[in-house]
Amino acid sequence: MNTRSEISAYDTWQVGRVPVMDAVVAVASKPGVMAHGGADAPAGMLAEAVAARLPSAVGVRSLHLGSGNGLVPAVAQAVGFAPLAFDRYAANAEATRRSLLASAPQGEHDGHPAPAVFHAACVNPHVEAGSCELATIRIPTDKLGVQLAVVEAFRALAVGGRCLLAGANDEGAKPAARLLEQLFGAARLENQHSGCRLLSAVKMREAPGDAALTHIRWLDGDAFSEQPVVAGGTSFVLATRPGVFSWEHLDEASGILADLMRVDDGESVLDLGCGAGVLGVVAARLTPTGSVCMLDADADAIRCAQRTARLAECSNVDVRASDVCRAVAERTFDVVVSNPPFHLGKGTDLAIPRAFIEQAHARLHRGGRLYLVANRTLPYERLIAEVFGEVRTAHDGRRFKVIGGVRRA
Repeated sequence: MNTRSEISAYDTWQVGRVPVMDAVVAVASKPGVMAHGGADAPAGMLAEAVAARLPSAVGVRSLHLGSGNGLVPAVAQAVGFAPLAFDRYAANAEATRRSLLASAPQGEHDGHPAPAVFHAACVNPHVEAGSCELATIRIPTDKLGVQLAVVEAFRALAVGGRCLLAGANDEGAKPAARLLEQLFGAARLENQHSGCRLLSAVKMREAPGDAALTHIRWLDGDAFSEQPVVAGGTSFVLATRPGVFSWEHLDEASGILADLMRVDDGESVLDLGCGAGVLGVVAARLTPTGSVCMLDADADAIRCAQRTARLAECSNVDVRASDVCRAVAERTFDVVVSNPPFHLGKGTDLAIPRAFIEQAHARLHRGGRLYLVANRTLPYERLIAEVFGEVRTAHDGRRFKVIGGVRRA
C-alpha cells in the first residue's frame, strides 16, 4: 500500500491542447474535475458558439457560469474577451484558473481587464450589473439553480448582450429554454446533438420580460434556509442554500452516522465533505474541549456550515473550502467522519470517494478512526480494505451502511 503516491495521483494535474474552430486552448484537468477523462458535450457546444462570436473590441467582459474545466472561458479569452468565470466547486474553479493561465496570450491584451476566476455560487457580489457583453451558462442539474443562473446572466448583461445556455435534455435543457424566453422575451435553439441543446437569447431591454422570475430570495447571497433538526442526540438549527447537498431536509444517511460515530471529549475531528455542517456540529458538541475542522469543495456549503456552527454556538469549529483534504495537508486528527459524494454531474465516479478514503487515512493519527456512511450498494469496503487493511462495519441497513477503519501505522 503506497498511500502517499495514490494521493499525489489524485492531485496531479494534466494540461491538454484542445482545438475549437480556429482557436486552440489549454485545458487543465484531474480527478474530481467535471468531464475529467472525457468530453462534456454542452461545454463543447458553448465553446464553439463563443469561438464563432468575436467581440467588437478586445477586452470586452464575458461571464461564464458553471465554468467546469475552463474550456469555455479559455476560448472566450482566446478570441479577445476578458472572462469572468464562476464555479461553485473547488476543483473546477482551480481547473478554470489553470486553463486560463495556460491559454493566456502573451502581451496581446495588455491594458485591458484581466480574466478572473471565482470559487463561488453567487455572482451578484462580484459582477456589476450591465457590465458584460456575453454570458454562457453550463446549466446545473437542479431547477432552481438554472433559474438563478439565467437571472444572474440577465442582470450582468448589457443591453444588446447575448446569453448562451447549454445542457443535456435530461438535465433540464428544455425547461431552461422556457426560462430564457420568459426573461429575455425570446430564445433560439442554436444547436442540438448527443441529447444536448444549445440556446441563445439577446437582452433587448433593461427590464426582464417576466419580472416575477427575478424576485428570488436566493439571489441574495446572505439568504439562508434555517431548519431545526435533531441529530446525534442534540438539536440545533441547520442553515442551507439551494444546491447544497440535501438542502431542504436532514439527510437520512448523515443522521444515521451522527447517531453512530464515536467521538470522545478532547479529540480532534475532521468532517470531510461537511455539506451544511450536520456531522461537524454534532462532533463539536461531543468534544467541547477538542476541535472540529469541516471541509467541503462547494463554496455555498462552506458558507452554510459556517452559519450552522455559529447558530449552534460551536466555538471549537473551523470551516474551510477544500478539494478533499488539500486545505489541511499538514494536520492530523483523531477521528474523520464523512458522507462522501459519489457522483460528478449525473454519473457515479468512484475516484472521489477513493480520494476521500485515501486522504482520510493520511490525515489520521496512528490509532485514529474513520467513520463513513454510504448507500449500501456502493463498493467502498474494497477501497477501505486496500487503504486501512481492514473494514469495520458499524451499521448495515436496508439503504445505508456505516463502515470505516483504524489507522495502524
